[in-house]
Amino acid sequence: MRKKESCLGVWVLMSNHFISPHIIAKQQGPDIDAVVPFVVQAKPDDSHKEIDHIDFRGRLVRLDAVVDEILSRHNYPEPVAQVLAELLAMAMAMASALKYEGSFSLQIRGDGPVSLMLADVTNEGAVRGYAEVSASRLAELGGATDFKQIFGEGYLAFTVDQGDHAQLYQGIVELKGDDLTAGITHYFRQSEQFDAALKIAAKRGETGKWRAAAAMLQRLPEHQGGDLSEDEMASREAWRHAMVLMATLSKAELLNFNLTAPELLFRLFHEDGVRVHESRPVSIGCRCSPEKVEKIVSALTPEQRKDMTVDGEITMTCQFCNKTFHFDGNPSAET
Repeated sequence: MRKKESCLGVWVLMSNHFISPHIIAKQQGPDIDAVVPFVVQAKPDDSHKEIDHIDFRGRLVRLDAVVDEILSRHNYPEPVAQVLAELLAMAMAMASALKYEGSFSLQIRGDGPVSLMLADVTNEGAVRGYAEVSASRLAELGGATDFKQIFGEGYLAFTVDQGDHAQLYQGIVELKGDDLTAGITHYFRQSEQFDAALKIAAKRGETGKWRAAAAMLQRLPEHQGGDLSEDEMASREAWRHAMVLMATLSKAELLNFNLTAPELLFRLFHEDGVRVHESRPVSIGCRCSPEKVEKIVSALTPEQRKDMTVDGEITMTCQFCNKTFHFDGNPSAET
């Protein structure tokens, strides 16, 4: 690959060359409904002059039509829809940083009005999500939108399911913090797999359409015990500097889709330098089908079919896409 630094100090990595962010904006649009991998070339302080920069990997996710379509299939209350939109964007960012064949899921379980919220991403970038909400319990809160009140006590879980390819992996931590960002940050601190700096935002616009975005920056954790090496000390200083820059990113900027991804990332990391890779598309990926639901109904006993039959029909609804399937409720009938 050939490298060419643009006049703006940001590199955009395409299939075989680097081009400026203004050119990429014209060629492939503003990277909407996509994951954009990037690398920040953070600089340590002056005490580590022999080290030019340290690379930290990142992901920028911006969801527009995808998140709006997922949410529009349900009639979630505003505060629930907002957290689900954020969860979808964050799940996409985390999944895209992993290598797996199957599905990655990010879920919240609690004892509050929202007992379950789930976002699920395949290795091909297909995302889906839903929430289980008690409307009556939510109404008892009197319109409260507090994250803790909505979910109550519970846990945050990350699952990688590769089917027969590998063993199921799951990480679970207690649900802590006043918002989703705090909850996921707590997980990373507990997991000790890597450090992460996060920004998540979601909003319903004046037109009623939802959009969501997430930015995540990562680094491998320091070794535990003993003195830090020179490289580790430099990495720590560079990481602190990168986190300070991440903290300047506002939710309004994150949701400003008039900016291309390279433009947004240059605004954020121009002091150091940022290398932006080619974006990866995101799609809606509900995996329900008439055939799959038919297998479930076919496996029911006559008694179960009778209990589920209303007006001669068995009705089943997919929790993710809200699609409804109808089957003959007669126990002796073909499905």
